[in-house]
Amino acid sequence: MREILDIQKQLLPDLMDVMKKRYSILRHILVSGVVGRRTLASSLDMTERVLRGEVDFLKEQGLLETDASGMKISESGRQLLEKMEPLIKVAFGLTDLEERIAEAFGLIHVVVVPGDSDNSSFTKKELGRAGAAALRKFVVKDDVIAVTGGSTMAQVAHHMSISSRMKGSWFVPARGGLGESVDMQANTIASTMAKKTGGKYRLLHVPDHLGEEAYQTLMQDPQIQEVVDVVRKCRIVVHGIGDAMVMARRRKVDQDTTRSLQAEGALAEAFGYYFDRQGNVVHKMPTVGLRLDDIQKTEVVIGVAGGKSKGEAIASVLRHGQEDVLVTDEAAALEMMKHAVSRPS
Repeated sequence: MREILDIQKQLLPDLMDVMKKRYSILRHILVSGVVGRRTLASSLDMTERVLRGEVDFLKEQGLLETDASGMKISESGRQLLEKMEPLIKVAFGLTDLEERIAEAFGLIHVVVVPGDSDNSSFTKKELGRAGAAALRKFVVKDDVIAVTGGSTMAQVAHHMSISSRMKGSWFVPARGGLGESVDMQANTIASTMAKKTGGKYRLLHVPDHLGEEAYQTLMQDPQIQEVVDVVRKCRIVVHGIGDAMVMARRRKVDQDTTRSLQAEGALAEAFGYYFDRQGNVVHKMPTVGLRLDDIQKTEVVIGVAGGKSKGEAIASVLRHGQEDVLVTDEAAALEMMKHAVSRPS
């Protein structure tokens, strides 16, 4: 495939440009669901006049449908995108990037989507779509799947769909709530995933950040203990990765702890643990839910995170060695590779 693309680039460079442009249009419409022409032109940084000509062509090919609410992808368009994705990834250089990251960090599967979710809401949506696809790839019948909260995980939930393999699965929150927006909490994300896939869910109605005394009291409650037992027996974990200081602020961590995190070089946060640049755990939150030793026994751990600003943080979590699968974006992936050389052997 690479050899054919190289020949096309030399003989028909314009053909590659046109293919990439039309693929981007179809992909944007697929992820958006239904979108108007003006909104799409703005997202693609394309004039409405140029977009109109491309949309007319794609409609003639039966790849798009339009009505009063806007444009949406047709079933033929959806199938074409699935067939084109491996080809486009090679053309964009993303396949090579996926292979380099997998080798550098010892992962079994890596997905890199184009763009930078720091400055593109579309890229974050695409990250969610790819995260949902990665979960479908690894799920088995009657699975138990633990999920964390966050805006990226909310996008993963949004892109889930009915699946015969997931109908008997249980979706559970990996941890308690952060007190943030309800639609970004792990409980909400677990229930959304279950409803969209035809699965089942259990909720964990406890705060994420607890003092030791409150933690011990809650863990004696039989209903909470029952849910926690289910969470800790999960086969798959799907989680986001955050910047350490951003997550400390979201958790309303006290100033003394924040200063301690800074002094210890905390760079990243994932499932309630803070990691330094070498992937060492420098701090953990007393939380009801998954613990690090539970995650070490989990069969499949899927990290979903993107944005150039998080590249080094993602690399630090990967160095700890729990992840099996990573779904990220191009900007984060390129930033990660700058820090891959310092991964311990």
